[in-house]
Amino acid sequence: GERKWIFHTIPGGDEFGNDTWLNESWRYTGNNGVWGQISVDLELGIVYLPTEMPTNDYYGGHRHGDNLFSDSIVAVDLETGERVWHFQAIHHDVWDWDFPCAPVLVDVEIEGRPGITKVIAQPSKQSWLYVLDRETGEPIWPIEERPMPASDVPGELLALTQPFPTRPPAYDRQGVSEDDLIDFTPELRAEALERVSNFGMGPIFTPPVVADPDGSYGTLMLPSTGGGTNWPGGSVDPETGIFYQYSFTTMVSLGLVNDPERSDMDFIRGNPAGVAPRDRALTIRGLPLVKPPWGRISAIDLKTGDILWQIAHGETPDNVREHPDLQGLDIPRTGRIGRVGTLITKTLVIAGEPGTFTTPSGERGAMLRAYDKVTGAEVGVVFMPVGVSGSPMTYMHEGAQYIVVATSGGGQAGELLAFRLGE
Repeated sequence: GERKWIFHTIPGGDEFGNDTWLNESWRYTGNNGVWGQISVDLELGIVYLPTEMPTNDYYGGHRHGDNLFSDSIVAVDLETGERVWHFQAIHHDVWDWDFPCAPVLVDVEIEGRPGITKVIAQPSKQSWLYVLDRETGEPIWPIEERPMPASDVPGELLALTQPFPTRPPAYDRQGVSEDDLIDFTPELRAEALERVSNFGMGPIFTPPVVADPDGSYGTLMLPSTGGGTNWPGGSVDPETGIFYQYSFTTMVSLGLVNDPERSDMDFIRGNPAGVAPRDRALTIRGLPLVKPPWGRISAIDLKTGDILWQIAHGETPDNVREHPDLQGLDIPRTGRIGRVGTLITKTLVIAGEPGTFTTPSGERGAMLRAYDKVTGAEVGVVFMPVGVSGSPMTYMHEGAQYIVVATSGGGQAGELLAFRLGE
């Protein structure tokens, strides 16, 4: 039970990376730990730490610098805890896009590289899959440092550049433009355009702003602070090197306020004073401001960095199918927002729905769905009374195979549902 080693994710005075915390902000800054799952390569003797961001999530005026080892994959020696290598995905994060889930370890024959490469693939809230050589930390495909705009928030000093993976492409939408707004009808589109006129928009890494009732209420952001991807993470087929990732699309606004009653920090996240919730809501007539799909599964080839297919995952919600302004319209399956993981078999991708809907028979529930892992075509469904809250798992017992999912929601207590596969 004695401590074997410790690695400081906020490096101390004489430790590597301490110079990325200006004005000795390392002494008082919190968080920056690992809140997702940790992965280990026993053969290499390396532990992979997907780290979070420092305090506070949306304002870095009290922690100038790149803030190592925030938003990083840190590889440390299993026996000593010494740093082997690190990769920082976001410098000086003010978007709450820290790593939420376990890095996935797989050996892949990469196109254009000799032999087998030991790969680490890290899903992210910002919907990039970071693919690195897990022995050295070198990117499999180039990751470019691109210039970023400055912040106009008093006291904030953003990083001059941010890393942009060149492959694989983002597996969900990034940044907000008018093209992302709902367009089911011209009337809904017009209302959406009117609503966003009070907010800032831009590409990924557009900075937060001070919330102003007479100006911008905040910066609209895709993916949201929850992702993209959250803690269930993704899964990989070790035989084909294809990675399967659920992600969701939901918009948030990042506005900052000075509120001494809530915090002694100069700025924290908040809403513009005096603006009614209905006037800053990111919905139009009860519909999300951003157009679907709102949940999807992507198949990503780690051999080439290509996205092979994407499908909407999750049935269209009742409030959309039954919306009076949408009657008579042919709306494809929209997908659903939630915490969803994928299970891979020899032939299938299996994932549960995070929300409920009314089936043609009148039952209200959700589906456990199976897709052909080569094409993404749906090949089967099983009814569940509520949606899932995590990843499926499978096990064998007395010669039979079972699939288990965790479910909760809709006023129902969390429980595990087990399904036995047929003979």
